[in-house]
Amino acid sequence: MNAWPVQDAKARFSEFLDACLTDGPQMVTRRGTEAAVLVPVVQWRQMQQNARPSLKDLLLSDEHRTQWPLPTRGEARRRTPPSWG
Repeated sequence: MNAWPVQDAKARFSEFLDACLTDGPQMVTRRGTEAAVLVPVVQWRQMQQNARPSLKDLLLSDEHRTQWPLPTRGEARRRTPPSWG
């Protein structure tokens, strides 16, 4: 993977994009530190399909996330407060 300083990527964006499409992902660096990667859209879509479910997807799913039995909504009982005689 080629690394491009952000100034070069901005100044030569067409060349940067062409390199991505012909050679694969291209790294962008800022002050010598890896900052971002330009990836061809086909590879991006493939990565999205292979990704695990997001936290949002997991939290919104109907599948159980624990082994503990959970009462159905509305069936839980409240504890009665102790009477202090």
